[in-house]
Amino acid sequence: MHPSDSAASARSAQLEEQIDRLNEAARWLEEHSSEAGRKSDILILPPAVVPRSRRSYAFKRVFDFFVALIGLAILAPFMVIIAIIVRLDSPGWPIFAQKRVGEGGVLFTCYKFRSMRSDSDDRIHREMAAKFLQGETVDEENGQKLYKMARDPRVTRVGQLLRATSLDELPQLVNVLRGEMSLVGPRPALSYEVEQYRYRHRYRLLVKPGITGIWQVYGRSIVDFETLVSMDLHYVTDGTMWLDLKLILLTFLVVFKRSGR
Repeated sequence: MHPSDSAASARSAQLEEQIDRLNEAARWLEEHSSEAGRKSDILILPPAVVPRSRRSYAFKRVFDFFVALIGLAILAPFMVIIAIIVRLDSPGWPIFAQKRVGEGGVLFTCYKFRSMRSDSDDRIHREMAAKFLQGETVDEENGQKLYKMARDPRVTRVGQLLRATSLDELPQLVNVLRGEMSLVGPRPALSYEVEQYRYRHRYRLLVKPGITGIWQVYGRSIVDFETLVSMDLHYVTDGTMWLDLKLILLTFLVVFKRSGR
């Protein structure tokens, strides 16, 4: 066997062992739910299961901070133009602020460019989220089953372009600068989504949510929720700065090709 094949096999075995350990802990907690602690009214899991060093977390934070700072400095004029276009396209404040669930189950205010009408009802998304978390498809387009609406009636004309190019996510650089988010990590969840999580799903809350991540690059609207969680568990247990850099670069390619949703 070639040395590189042997190393890849060993790494794969290590990852499988980590996932098995997570699943075993999740099963135990499922049986002992009454004994689990709470924080911000959201059940969380012990961070000891994450096999990362404090040094890697510290370096990731420094990297996030300076990239977000430089990104905001360079993109500020462009973001002002986007805000003006959003405001001219439909009435309402151009920045959409919404409470999301962050690391450890702590709530924070997440910022995006508004892509929907300001008077939109969230019942549509609540129903879609319930279906998604139960493994049901939400829509279909060109014969492809989707786990997200192909045409959301609440989205504005400019909003459709912002979502297709992921430019609506740019204000989240402020969240990264403030330490509430990372450049790379699981998608930030809503409280009513987390309320439906089983314990295995809550391991997504052990790290900071990200502007981009494995799901955003490889999954998006074509994978179900359990696959999304498995992708995030891979990142939680085996994430590295090299993986972060790879996912950031691939995000630009995905956005450029406008693949997925």
